[in-house]
Amino acid sequence: MDILGTSLRVCVNDLDEAVAVYERLTGAEALRFTRGGVSVAAVGCFFLMSGPETELSILRKITATIAVKDVDEAVADLRAVGAQIVAGPLPTPIGRNLVARHPDGSVFEYVDRKAVA
Repeated sequence: MDILGTSLRVCVNDLDEAVAVYERLTGAEALRFTRGGVSVAAVGCFFLMSGPETELSILRKITATIAVKDVDEAVADLRAVGAQIVAGPLPTPIGRNLVARHPDGSVFEYVDRKAVA
């Protein structure tokens, strides 16, 4: 699997306030989108997330988001090492994602930028 980068997930109470801080720290402009009931801002290597606590409590269990070249390839490699695919692959606004639990118990989201046919 080709890992292209990693983004850290940060749950915040006030997304606008957090965006201003992280834009200043990273020098990057936020890209905003909504997924389910959660508002997200991608700023540099950070995913800032704000929304209902019921949804954030689930998202907090995912350590990081890992960008990969191909989610299907990631599934094969993850299964080969004994990881459990918890969710996905599923289409997203920018590609596909999946959530996997590694054999050590760590949970990560894997994403690619491949359009869904």
